[in-house]
Amino acid sequence: MTKIDIIQSVYDKLGLSKKDSAKVVESVFAIMKDNLAKGEKIKISGFGNFVVKEKKSRRGRNPQTGTEIEISPRRVLSFKSSQVLRRALNNK
Repeated sequence: MTKIDIIQSVYDKLGLSKKDSAKVVESVFAIMKDNLAKGEKIKISGFGNFVVKEKKSRRGRNPQTGTEIEISPRRVLSFKSSQVLRRALNNK
C-alpha cells in the first residue's frame, strides 16, 4: 500500500475531497515524523508503537573484501505491533 492508496481510502471512507484527504494524510505523517525526529515515542492504541532507538558505533566487516570498518552511531526506527494487530494478522 502506498501513500496514494491511503489517500484514496480516506477519500472513499470519509467522503472528503481528494485534496482534503491528501492534506489529512500528509498532516498525520508530518506530525509523526516531527515527533519521531525529536526522539518521542508514538503509541497508537490497537495498532502499535513507533520508537526511535540509539545505536552505538560498532565494528563491522565489509563482506566483499573482509576488511574491518567502523559503523557510525545512528538512530533507527523500531515498530512493535500491538496484541490487537497481531491477533488480526494471525486470524486471517
